[in-house]
Amino acid sequence: METQANAKLLLNHATTLRLHTGNLVNRSRLKKKCPSSPCEEELPSVLDCTIPQASEAITPEEREELKVSVKLFLTESDCSSIRNAVEMACLSLGVSQLDSVIIAPPPLPDGESQTLSHLQPLWVELEELVQSQKIAAIGTSDLDKTLLEQLYNWAQVKPSSNQVNLASCCVMPPDLTAFAKEFDIQLLTHSDPKELITNTGFQEAVRESTQDLQAADWQLEWVLRYSVIVKSRGIIKSKGYLVHAKRSSQ
Repeated sequence: METQANAKLLLNHATTLRLHTGNLVNRSRLKKKCPSSPCEEELPSVLDCTIPQASEAITPEEREELKVSVKLFLTESDCSSIRNAVEMACLSLGVSQLDSVIIAPPPLPDGESQTLSHLQPLWVELEELVQSQKIAAIGTSDLDKTLLEQLYNWAQVKPSSNQVNLASCCVMPPDLTAFAKEFDIQLLTHSDPKELITNTGFQEAVRESTQDLQAADWQLEWVLRYSVIVKSRGIIKSKGYLVHAKRSSQ
């Protein structure tokens, strides 16, 4: 109960919440560690919760042998979230550049379809991160052939990959396959839901963890999933999630 009370006090004072699961490959060794005591002169406005025992930074010596791949799930159309997420991932993993980033745009209202105008502001931000060498390659998720072609023709930095959800199509659409082959775009499959976690689901998790009736003040901004793969062996060395949320009111 004391731990829960401390967590609630810290959460009530904070305006930003950053979560890092650490390496889920080593899940059996996980031991959650957040700031445990609020007995400080000042309570932090940014609350970092991580699992340091399982957070394995990549050393410079091993960097060339590893591929760092990321998928970023946005819950809102704030382009600054992309840079924030990439910088947090680099800092958490101890690298200066991510090898690939796939963007999952924020979900649209029912009945509305994704268009190029939805993607353009997000893609411009990704292109700037490529130009500043924070990202090596950028990709898309769930674009059909028409939209992928529109993005390819418009973009300065071309998409290197496109993820396709096999829950919606058991076989890759032939027109998408032909276009991707012609322009050297890698087609990948995934089974992610449209929303990895909803804002309501996140608020409920906060409420259950802290018994905080003001959990609805917290707005989930993005979730980032990363995988660190040993290139020569094709095995996953580490994987985990980063989560970022902000308090909308005090």
